Amino acid sequence: MTTNTKATEPTVDEAAALSTAACLFRSLGDPMRLAIVRHLMLGPHRVVDLTRHLDGPAQSSVSAALACLRDCGLAESKPQGRASLWSLTTQPELLGLLASAEKLLAATGDQVALCPVYGTGAAS
Repeated sequence: MTTNTKATEPTVDEAAALSTAACLFRSLGDPMRLAIVRHLMLGPHRVVDLTRHLDGPAQSSVSAALACLRDCGLAESKPQGRASLWSLTTQPELLGLLASAEKLLAATGDQVALCPVYGTGAAS
């Protein structure tokens, strides 16, 4: 009698995995959150500093965007005096993802901007 010695691979719920991946991309799909991530790539920032760097949004909007990134596990804050210092939790992985996105955008000629569902209506 022969025994199958091949290790059984764990089953993956593909629908759940795809749904989680879509959640990740939605978390980065907001221009303000994406701009915040880019600033946090340079190092930790306070909300007031991010608000100043982004030149426009209210501090409450920046705080809400940071809360979303925190809830998605992408950012964290640590108390610093009376303020909080925000940083990325997965900087190398995010850097790789964003670098891949830039390559994809270059390869498609930013055509995604013309998408009738998700685009801006004009190529950049």
